[in-house]
Amino acid sequence: MADAMFDGLTTRAIVGAGLALVAIVAVAVGGVAFTVLVAAAVLLMSAEWSVMQGISRPFRVLSLVGLAVVGGVAANASAGLAVVVLGAIAGGLGLFMVGFDRRRAPWVTAGLLYCGLPMIALLWLRAHADGGAIVGWLFAVVWATDIAAFLAGRTMGGRRLAPAISPNKTVAGLIGGVVAAAVAGAVVAVIINARWAADMLPIMLAALGAVLAVIGQAGDLFESWLKRRVGIKDSGTLLPGHGGVLDRLDGLVPVAVVVALIVAATPPGLWR
Repeated sequence: MADAMFDGLTTRAIVGAGLALVAIVAVAVGGVAFTVLVAAAVLLMSAEWSVMQGISRPFRVLSLVGLAVVGGVAANASAGLAVVVLGAIAGGLGLFMVGFDRRRAPWVTAGLLYCGLPMIALLWLRAHADGGAIVGWLFAVVWATDIAAFLAGRTMGGRRLAPAISPNKTVAGLIGGVVAAAVAGAVVAVIINARWAADMLPIMLAALGAVLAVIGQAGDLFESWLKRRVGIKDSGTLLPGHGGVLDRLDGLVPVAVVVALIVAATPPGLWR
């Protein structure tokens, strides 16, 4: 039993490190490399979402095509137009599906929004003047949250955070994730020499990291609820030790959208 657990953790660590390395390189290179990585992740997320919700194959394909169109608009036009196109495709496809499967039609719309909004957010953020640093910092905060929450929950145990949704998540894990994200939020911005962080106090960066950690873990719980609703443990089997792509990116989904909204709402001089 102990050997099997150790092997599982080792596999999880190796796969996680490999994914992080690919993401870091794509963020650093930017351009087509980053766009391709985000698009591939989003299309895999959509496929897993559709299977999870029992959506028929034709609508799975239409969802993938719709997201590809939105990604093209986001990469080559503007984020605002991409959001409009996403809304139109999500609403239109959902309404079209009502005539075929009324019960699952809302899940087609929800899946497109769930996968499409973070895609638009990440592509828009990376295209920002200081986009590499912003996205790199965002990833670091999400990763710090995930790793610390997992380790704190495993080692400390204790009170369950939301036993009806995810029996394995603990309050200790939540606290560990928040603390780690606060540290990462303050430290990583300095390490990567982010221009947008030059005028922000470390306490502000730490507070922002902590808030994003809570949002990320709420995203984790939401995905756990989705899986419990349909009676599955993992969204897929593509990533050994992690499950599916949705399982790996559930915390990133809301954080990417929130960070994009923050950047859009703050004065241009802050996020140079």
